[in-house]
Amino acid sequence: MTRHNLTRRSFLVAAVVGSGAAVIPNAVAVDQNSLFADAGRQYAVPPALLASISYGQTRWADHAGRPSRSQGYGPMHLIDGAAVAEQRAAEGKPAGNAVDTLGLAATAAGLSADRVRTEPASNIKAAAALLAQQQKNLGGPTGVGSDPAAWYEAIAAISGLSTPAAQVRFADDVLTDIATGASVSEGGTKFSLPAGRVGSAGKGRQKLLDRAKAGQRPSGPVDAPGGLGVEWIPAPYEQYGPDPGDYGNHDLAFRPRSPELTHVIIHDTECSYEVALRLVTDPTYLAWNYTLRSSDGHIAQHLETKDIGWHAGNWYMNMHSVGLEHEGYAAQGYSWYPEALYRTSARLTRHLCTRYGIPMDRAHIIGHDQVPGLTTARIRGMHWDPGPFWDWERYFELMGAPLHKGTTGQAPKAGDVVRILPGFDDNVQAVQGCSGVCVEGTGHGTNFIPLHTSPDAGSPLVSDPGLKAGPSTTQVSDIGARAAAGTEYAVAQIKGDWTAIWYLGEIAWFHNPADAPTARRVKGARTVTPKGASAAVFGGAYPEAAAYANPADAQPVSPLLYTLKAGQTYVLSDDTVPTDYYRAKTFSLDTPGDHINTVGKTKYLQINLGHRIAFVQASEVEVR
Repeated sequence: MTRHNLTRRSFLVAAVVGSGAAVIPNAVAVDQNSLFADAGRQYAVPPALLASISYGQTRWADHAGRPSRSQGYGPMHLIDGAAVAEQRAAEGKPAGNAVDTLGLAATAAGLSADRVRTEPASNIKAAAALLAQQQKNLGGPTGVGSDPAAWYEAIAAISGLSTPAAQVRFADDVLTDIATGASVSEGGTKFSLPAGRVGSAGKGRQKLLDRAKAGQRPSGPVDAPGGLGVEWIPAPYEQYGPDPGDYGNHDLAFRPRSPELTHVIIHDTECSYEVALRLVTDPTYLAWNYTLRSSDGHIAQHLETKDIGWHAGNWYMNMHSVGLEHEGYAAQGYSWYPEALYRTSARLTRHLCTRYGIPMDRAHIIGHDQVPGLTTARIRGMHWDPGPFWDWERYFELMGAPLHKGTTGQAPKAGDVVRILPGFDDNVQAVQGCSGVCVEGTGHGTNFIPLHTSPDAGSPLVSDPGLKAGPSTTQVSDIGARAAAGTEYAVAQIKGDWTAIWYLGEIAWFHNPADAPTARRVKGARTVTPKGASAAVFGGAYPEAAAYANPADAQPVSPLLYTLKAGQTYVLSDDTVPTDYYRAKTFSLDTPGDHINTVGKTKYLQINLGHRIAFVQASEVEVR
């Protein structure tokens, strides 16, 4: 494992030291004696407001002068409008209406665009100058002590977001973060924005709300929290051929009554937002529930939640899940998954979990990469998105369900359960295969820790025989030896700074030093161990043959090639697994014997087997 104290936020520390202020070890207040304070004094802007805008855009990261996918630069994420136009032209898209906040900010501050792109201090000053200019044009109050809420319209104007709905969400979040405070930990240092006083945005917010409502398209049966501006773009349910099975691109059902909802699955599109919309509206393709745009987190809903999308590559998981497709590419997720996308997605997922009783944990909110193959033959074809650059810890923090909750700092011992929590920004792992080395040397965080065959960083990575013969690799698509953030495993051994867990029927080691732990002990966890010599593992929880009214409908209950061996222990993540099969083979709901859910008596349990979840039959294991 390679852990770095990255320089993404080093400008904050340097600013404090440079100001002559005393530095408290491992704690840096970003709104006092910092570049935000300097820029605020120069342009009569509240420093906490500047700090909160930066937190909402980049979480105080400068990205070493590299642009985001939206062509935003620096800690203030100022958008290079010319670069956006070039990018869209290269992709064959219309120019759009991107605001050139970088050019406007550079002009307002009298700085070169290149300095604004590459120098954090210049980037912050330029944003402050543009914010002050907008506030003056709006006739609002200025001054470092002015109420941040009075700057609402100016905040929205410099956000770089193109839709009023996205601007409202952003400005709301900026004020909320000031009121509640915010923090980011990196490399042992905690950067924090202390909670402050914020008044009411009043008329300024109402103006933007009116514009957002006026710009909304006619909607349909949207299932989302208020304020997200979700757009209804329905997936077609059409019969396109003479056979009753020639239809697409999803199935009608009666969820959550039947089948029930148990999971939310996070995907990425592997294409642009526009292409994703073309695909999901094609009756001969397949549908998922929601698509989220990368640049601003805008959400389009395609299916009523009661119906079943074809998104997981596993019919059992399709039956019981809602699929969220995020615009982006797994191999370049670090540039495709911005804060705006995380925030709207987290709000949507929290809504779905709350409404349908889905547990907000990493056993039920999973990536497509954690969906098991329904049979051994299907394992190699399963997808691996959203990839190593999706920040699970940040995502759950935004949902109000932080992944460290329920853990303790007590050192784990054999027999305990640990939750993988390596952090993200400073958890830099070697990942290859996207134009060479994706990560090493460029400072992008990852969401996993690698697993080895022995307690030695030079030893081979563990194998996943379902994916391929031989050791796993560091290829970006190879998930065989990755323990992802938030997942839980039973501890098999401890040796110095190394911890061994049970993984895919074998022992896997990861570096877990006491002074920089990558996993934390879980309180009150339950585990399973085989009652006999072994226990079979399944990719779904289908009923026994006797449960079907029509024997021809019976689905094979096929064990995967993995097994739990005697003495091994795995984390029990759900003991309320539905045992069922929803038959949907024809277009019409009136077809006799179709669109029915067969419920069985065999009891299954969900476990965390390896990188993916899996199921075991309760009769074969002992619960501890």
